[in-house]
Amino acid sequence: MALAPGERASVQVMVSEGDTAIAAGSGDVPVLSTPRLLALAEAAAVAAVERHVKPPMTTVGTSALVEHRHASPLGTEVVVEAELVKIEGRTLAFSFIARDTGRTESGNGGEHLVVGAGTMERVIVDREGFLARAARR
Repeated sequence: MALAPGERASVQVMVSEGDTAIAAGSGDVPVLSTPRLLALAEAAAVAAVERHVKPPMTTVGTSALVEHRHASPLGTEVVVEAELVKIEGRTLAFSFIARDTGRTESGNGGEHLVVGAGTMERVIVDREGFLARAARR
């Protein structure tokens, strides 16, 4: 089966000290940092296509749009799901959504609270060639 839109994967984390804005240097509050949210989304995107993108190929992130809607304090379980929504040549476009598994959206039928969402692109590259070009710059 070839790589096609619809591939998806999720990652889960219990927010700990290392996931916070304090640890990331992006703020002074002990809640899930936006950089960590993006890293989780990237990890889910990588996992979504890993069975199709085999060595010596890999993917690298090239752009991201993140909306961080709600704070997730220490001890919060967050699940981030990424879905491949478009393929254009070597460019893979993903959407992602992050949910707090312990809180629900009011008036949304009991759905888990959306703490963040966004889109990102990753490009399929030859790992060695990519690293060689990066070293020359």
